[in-house]
Amino acid sequence: MADLSKRKILVLTSTFPRWAGDREPPFVYELSRRLARHFTVHVLAPHAPGAKEVEDMDGVRIFRFRYFWGEREKLAYEGGILPNLKQHPWRFILVPFFLLGALAKLIRLLRADSYEAIHAHWLLPQGLVAILSRAASRSGCPILCTSHGGDLFALRGGLFRMLKRFVLSRIQGLTVVSRAMKNEVSSLGNRDLLTDIIPMGVDLTKDFVPPRNAVCRISGQILFVGRLVEKKGLIYLIRAMPAILQAHPESRLLIAGSGPEQRDLKNEAERFSLGGRVIFLGAVGNRQLPELYQGTEIVVFPSIVAADGDQEGFGLVQVEALGCECGVVATDLPALRDIITDGETGLIVPQRNESALAEKVIFLLDHPDIRAELGRKGRAFVRERYDWDMISDRYRGMIETMVATGKPSG
Repeated sequence: MADLSKRKILVLTSTFPRWAGDREPPFVYELSRRLARHFTVHVLAPHAPGAKEVEDMDGVRIFRFRYFWGEREKLAYEGGILPNLKQHPWRFILVPFFLLGALAKLIRLLRADSYEAIHAHWLLPQGLVAILSRAASRSGCPILCTSHGGDLFALRGGLFRMLKRFVLSRIQGLTVVSRAMKNEVSSLGNRDLLTDIIPMGVDLTKDFVPPRNAVCRISGQILFVGRLVEKKGLIYLIRAMPAILQAHPESRLLIAGSGPEQRDLKNEAERFSLGGRVIFLGAVGNRQLPELYQGTEIVVFPSIVAADGDQEGFGLVQVEALGCECGVVATDLPALRDIITDGETGLIVPQRNESALAEKVIFLLDHPDIRAELGRKGRAFVRERYDWDMISDRYRGMIETMVATGKPSG
């Protein structure tokens, strides 16, 4: 295959660190910096107050497009576009400006430089913007789209279905992060498209590893990691805590994350008089997460299908927890079945069932040997499938295949 080491690819995303040490999810950044070993990687992301418009991070050149004035650039980041729109409906005003800002900047980049491929994270809006920009700039580079879940599950209705079909009809490659998502894509009737299931990765060699000594784990410590939004189902774990505390009074639940439901969740904890037993840590830096997992006995993922249909696309935090050999309890969602096999790598419970959550958590607290065995099997399972170096090699292969196949025909 041709040497692509000096060829350029352009990554489109709405989730990317705004500055060094940012607490935004780093998965696009982590993939981009690993792809930079083989390509020249440019990233186009939304601007945010306090961020630079152009900068370099770990060998990756980042361009940030402006779409409004000053402090009003609040559509992306701090939870993502869809949660921001739900929490602050006035931000719908920003949507057309966001799309036009991304479109204009991408057209300028495509006209100014020669890219071998575009990698758009999310079908909407990034995939759509990539297609329109390629047509306007008369660029011939192929487009790889990666869907992470929200763009497939939460964007419903005739218009969004039509737009997703439009994107799928004009891109050259597609990756989804779970088997459940591939089934959802198939329901859209996509053509014979270069498609693969490639999740985001986790550093399971240096960062997300077991503690050196089992005594590092704090007895009775339970952990939740994630955005405080409806689809995470955290309210059911809070409602399970009284039963857990009755069986194990030393237990405590740490909640690492922030989001629009934080106030309601705190009120729920107060309603059950859980002060001191349920601790809201707020957003935790990515570098602090491994230590948090390593000090925890059980990590719980009570995710649900939200009222608008949104659900997990892939359980990246589950991979992190298993990498640290934590005991895991998770709900029976399609995307999570790729990672958790009941009784093998964790324990599965039905959605929206606080009694079942409490029962499984108590079981793992009562049986430390079983918990440790699940953790060991879970780590072995994820190491074979989700380490970043393996994942980035698969994405590199997709891009090389697209480039070798040739330019798009339409």
